[in-house]
Amino acid sequence: MSSPVIDVDYEQPAAKAGAACDTRHAWARVPAEPSPDQRVALKERIRRLLRERNAVMVSHFYVHPDLQDLAEETGGIVSDSLEMARFGRDHAATTLVVSGVRFMGETSKILSPEKRVLMPDLDANCSLDLGCPVDEFSAFCDQHPDRTVVVYANTSAAVKARADWLVTSSCALDVVSALHAQGRKILWGPDRHLGDYIQRQTGADMVSWNGACIVHDEFKALELELLMKAHPLAKVLVHPESPADVIALADAVGSTSAILSAAQRLDAKEFIVATDTGMLHKLRTLNPGKTFIEAPTAGNGGTCKSCAHCPWMAMNGLVELANALVTGAGEIHVDPALGLRARVPIDRMLAFTAGLKNGKQPGSLIAGIGAA
Repeated sequence: MSSPVIDVDYEQPAAKAGAACDTRHAWARVPAEPSPDQRVALKERIRRLLRERNAVMVSHFYVHPDLQDLAEETGGIVSDSLEMARFGRDHAATTLVVSGVRFMGETSKILSPEKRVLMPDLDANCSLDLGCPVDEFSAFCDQHPDRTVVVYANTSAAVKARADWLVTSSCALDVVSALHAQGRKILWGPDRHLGDYIQRQTGADMVSWNGACIVHDEFKALELELLMKAHPLAKVLVHPESPADVIALADAVGSTSAILSAAQRLDAKEFIVATDTGMLHKLRTLNPGKTFIEAPTAGNGGTCKSCAHCPWMAMNGLVELANALVTGAGEIHVDPALGLRARVPIDRMLAFTAGLKNGKQPGSLIAGIGAA
């Protein structure tokens, strides 16, 4: 089964406040869809290989439903990047198979350096990661030495190593709120939409890198309003990587896990969802009596009214996963010294979120941690 290469339109936004990068173009391979018989055979082969390799699958909500289902069927997990990191660290398996994009595999390796970490395709990347090269980001940080550097999980190991704090969309508000309460000024990167949302919510003094997710950046408020008129009883669920005018229309804003929770909590039968369409599989599985509609990414002249699926997440396939387990292709390597530095902000995030769950005060969880 061949894997054609497609071009990914990817233009970094114009520079803002001195932040820029030189990434202008990227690409992705599209795995061929296996036949029903091939799918059954591949899944059984992967189950056997996982047992033989003492391996466990860790899949993101945005990958193919086959990889989501197989992860859960074999004792793994389907989750957002925070839970993926935590699960992989704590699981007894000696090999982690990470279905997602490269920064997720790197994070797993940083937290579990003694384990083997495999991915179906090492070229599965992320526009936020690509759009935040470490040299340029470090120079940006050097321009603001008095600020605490907070970076989003969608970044390389090298960028994480430059940060004071790592956050995911599920804990970013809590971390920045706690830092702001202690009078910290924030340097944020790389997603400008998420950074702007956090700044509006917290009032924190923030300067931001100018990055964007190529999926969430494309949601259109005007088209969303038209869709809402066609479905007046629907609730709108929005990921905070989306533009501000889209977020303003939401009934619930949050991470993938928060969107799942809102869909179960809110009293509605219809939902319009502004995040990667890979999320719809889990939403529909957990809520069989509800309808989930893709938010629009283009107007009437567009060839696709909703094309909200990450081309790099789409590179994860059953064939590629089986090949990684057989040959070791797709193994993640992180320089040990770099991994030790990158682990510091990751461990802070995990300790912070664990402390919140245990009822500790946010301020006590960040005491003594200043700017780099």
